Amino acid sequence: MVPILRQPGFQQRAMPLSIQAWHQMIATGLAPARAELIRGVIVEKMSKSIIHTKLAARIFALLQKLAGAQVWVRKEDPLTLTDSEPEPDASVVAGREEDFQSHPTTALLVVEVSVSSLNEDREMADLYAENGVAEYWIINGSERCIECYRDPSAGRYQTQLRITEGSILQSAALPAVSVDIAELFAGIGA
Repeated sequence: MVPILRQPGFQQRAMPLSIQAWHQMIATGLAPARAELIRGVIVEKMSKSIIHTKLAARIFALLQKLAGAQVWVRKEDPLTLTDSEPEPDASVVAGREEDFQSHPTTALLVVEVSVSSLNEDREMADLYAENGVAEYWIINGSERCIECYRDPSAGRYQTQLRITEGSILQSAALPAVSVDIAELFAGIGA
């Protein structure tokens, strides 16, 4: 954190960046290359471990295979939300690629792979719920499970599930999509 922001007086006076200003920064080449806008704050993206890379590739391939033709499966692409433009590891939006002239503003499913950022990824749940994302999964690499958040209402997910090895996660938002947790983590060390 920038040291000055540890001071409550400065924290209260800090001005968040709007989506429009963020897009202007991107268009003029002023946005940092490895960053995303979260709650009006430019946040540097984290480096990815090999475990993260493997799990993200596996879930993306599975979603592409099972999600169906009437959705767009996206990998590390922006969602333009109210005050944020995160780039989740995977997202599935209603409609096909050609249906969009700008980034989607919600999704049927958002997936984050978490190896060292579990608290941050859990914090994102409210952001996704506020923006009508039907289902949010955190692939918890350390605990070898998927945390599933469903039923967004009043800016929060009403249902939270933890699906562990030996179980299968059936998507509520995408009925054709199911994940065998043991198969997802096969050959990946903790």
